[in-house]
Amino acid sequence: MTPEQLAALPYRPCVGVVLMNPAGLIFAGQRLDSDSPAWQMPQGGIDAGETPDTAALRELWEETGITADLVAPVAQTPDWLTYDLPPELLGKVWKGRYRGQRQMWFLMRYLGRDDQVNIATPHPEFSRWRWIGADEMVAAIVPFKRAVYEQVVGAFRSHLA
Repeated sequence: MTPEQLAALPYRPCVGVVLMNPAGLIFAGQRLDSDSPAWQMPQGGIDAGETPDTAALRELWEETGITADLVAPVAQTPDWLTYDLPPELLGKVWKGRYRGQRQMWFLMRYLGRDDQVNIATPHPEFSRWRWIGADEMVAAIVPFKRAVYEQVVGAFRSHLA
């Protein structure tokens, strides 16, 4: 793909959820589809007709089994954050239609119990999960998403452990 072709590709509209427990720790799920121990926060695309906040609640439920009544919104990033896919993933992810993602992130306080988290969903994304600190979350994400995670944690730092 030429630099011009890459520049012409749009970003995939997406949301992410920083799910925070009462101790200020963040939900991290280990991805099923990665050969390395890649951890991330719940995130995914915005469906046609969805608002970002609705998409965030849907993605949270689809990936963790956590329903909207078990979370309280705290904050959201003021702007969209973007990242580009690394060259080896271009053309392979999202059928080659996007160069990366444009994400709106939401910080949500988890009101439930750990036993109410269920990653064994109909289309599972995570093999296991845990609560971790913000800096550990940034260190655990795949390198090409690290700058976005740094921005997200920076935006929500005052709320996190």
